[in-house]
Amino acid sequence: MVLTDNKDLGQLVKALRAKLGLSQEKLAARMGVTFSSVNRWENGHSKPSPLAVQKLEELVVELGLDGKQLHDEFFKP
Repeated sequence: MVLTDNKDLGQLVKALRAKLGLSQEKLAARMGVTFSSVNRWENGHSKPSPLAVQKLEELVVELGLDGKQLHDEFFKP
């Protein structure tokens, strides 16, 4: 899948963390990135790499129905 144009990735990361009940530190550990990476994504100071975006999408898909709205909002077929 591809990210929908003009969507704020910081909003996706923050919403995903909320649905998973994870802190920035725990999401970073789960994704295999640093805390500062997740923090910069959420604050709009940097964008995740294509590999990190793929991992974010996998986490959204793992949520099942709870993640459907996020997937529909941020990813297009």
